[in-house]
Amino acid sequence: MKNLKSRSSLQSSGGGGVQLLSRLLLTGLLLLTAPGCQYVLMLGYLIGGPPVEEPLFERDTGQSMTARDVRTAVICHAPDELKYRFSDLDHIIASRVTNQLAMQKIEVIPYDDVRVWLAENPDWDEASDLGADFDVTFVVFVDVSEFTLYERNGNQLFRGRCDAMVRVYEMDAEGDGQQIFTAEIESLYPTEVPRSAADVSFDAFRVEYIFRLSDEIGRLFYPYHRGDLFQDTVDRRSVYGARILYG
Repeated sequence: MKNLKSRSSLQSSGGGGVQLLSRLLLTGLLLLTAPGCQYVLMLGYLIGGPPVEEPLFERDTGQSMTARDVRTAVICHAPDELKYRFSDLDHIIASRVTNQLAMQKIEVIPYDDVRVWLAENPDWDEASDLGADFDVTFVVFVDVSEFTLYERNGNQLFRGRCDAMVRVYEMDAEGDGQQIFTAEIESLYPTEVPRSAADVSFDAFRVEYIFRLSDEIGRLFYPYHRGDLFQDTVDRRSVYGARILYG
């Protein structure tokens, strides 16, 4: 058994050595062709990995949803005409954003619990009403005004679009909420060339776009690697669809 473990360990360390050597060789080749100050950027990437982007929420408020003892709830509103065309749109977006935050180690109220609260409180007026009942630190309110999965003037091409306002309410000990953050989402995916309905089903594209949209909203609240923005050059503009609004 010792021999097997030793051999496995050697293979594992050997694989890591090959990966490191490959990175060094690749970076060396890039450095040979890179002009000026890009040398420094590439060396930094090699040593520490891609730079991390500070989320807009933290930059604007000085607070963090990933901080200790911070709990968050997510709620979404969509007009009836949108929910008529896209059933449960508000629940789908809120549920997906909730999962996205949870995957980034943000303590968040399970959306199933939020949905029960919505059913029991159909006449809720302010998003902060939810925060008071769940004793959370922040409530994220996604207010959708436009949503579509089709290219304009047709139903043979898919292109996801969503316009929304994202507001965050901070709850105090008395259960009152104060709006501390507002951001505008202008999401477009894909940005350059729409997807043909002959290549992907409606359901598949809907899932793909909801995942994309939830990540755009989520990146307002959790750090992410800058290199992630360039994984798909076609969709780069969509990542920058979140704009901070002051005042």
